[in-house]
Amino acid sequence: METNCKKWKYLLITTAVAVSFSAVPQSVYAADTKTKITDNDIKTKETTADKMNSNNTTAGASVILDADILIEESEIKKLMDENAASEEAEQKQEEKKLEGTLVMAKVNQYVNIRESDSQESAKVGVLYKDCGGDVIEQKGDWTKIKSGDVTGWVSNEYLYFGNEAEELAKDVGILTAYANTETLRVRKEANTDASVLGLLSKGEALEAIAEEGDWVSVSYEGETGYVSSEFVNVKFELDTAESIEAINARIEAEKEKAREKAEAERVAKKEAVLASGDELSILAALIQCEAGGEAYDGQVAVGSVVMNRVRCGAYPNTITDVIYASGQFAPAAKGRMESLVLSGNIKASCVQAAQEVINGTTNVGDALHFRRNDGRNGIVIGNHVFW
Repeated sequence: METNCKKWKYLLITTAVAVSFSAVPQSVYAADTKTKITDNDIKTKETTADKMNSNNTTAGASVILDADILIEESEIKKLMDENAASEEAEQKQEEKKLEGTLVMAKVNQYVNIRESDSQESAKVGVLYKDCGGDVIEQKGDWTKIKSGDVTGWVSNEYLYFGNEAEELAKDVGILTAYANTETLRVRKEANTDASVLGLLSKGEALEAIAEEGDWVSVSYEGETGYVSSEFVNVKFELDTAESIEAINARIEAEKEKAREKAEAERVAKKEAVLASGDELSILAALIQCEAGGEAYDGQVAVGSVVMNRVRCGAYPNTITDVIYASGQFAPAAKGRMESLVLSGNIKASCVQAAQEVINGTTNVGDALHFRRNDGRNGIVIGNHVFW
């Protein structure tokens, strides 16, 4: 805007003006300001100029400002156009600053992602509660985002930006440690002489608590363990959008799965929740992975979170789909849970807790999240906080 401010200096009225301009609005001629010239101002100048020209010998000038400086109507229009162009450029620059920044869904369930910046355009995907993405561009009240494999437009009223997005991401995102070696020891303390809590195979994952120099603290069956940072890849992961194609495929798969279960008469209905024997084992294995070292109340609490998600309507409606949802439960990501199911080495208390929550028990109200107790507000049971 500096260039435009300098150009407005041509509108400065000085004491050397040859003709009185008392009839012309002074705001039009303010020096070094960003005052915009309006059509009414121009019409006022034209009327004043016509009167002046009838009494002066200077031809072709609309206004005489300073003995030898002439501002014609065409120059005023040019300055107005340049001022508008500069403002548009500033707006685009502000929008460009948002490119690549984080956004989070500002919804209770989900918001549609559309093909273009219009409520009438086709849906290309869905951004669920607690999901995030990156800004590509902004246009008025709409923002184009990329979330997972979905790219499209979302109305700004359904998105968190800036600090709000970052704070929510910290709350719902998961720091995950993936083993990158064939056999990784999880130790009780951050040194190679400490006792071993368990082993991870290559690709298996644990929820990471913090990166601490040469070690990463992790949650292992309800206890805090340590793995060498050299042998893990640590990633901060957020759940992302689901494309319309993926939604349709999932819905069709769920329908087919339901038909197969009905035909085989293997479905048990408990409080409107479908849970097969297989799902009982999967839930029990997850409980053991997340809270095997906790007291029984802590095991029931973890199972309650899973069943709360099954019942609330904002997540998939089966135990298996909830547990395997992207970025939600680290033990389900790369095989630790399956190894327990296949081996049958699941603690009896974890099986009992799984059956109890399937039957309707909850000791954490309607909580949908839990993590290692880090001081946040919520229901604290054992080493976890639930909210």
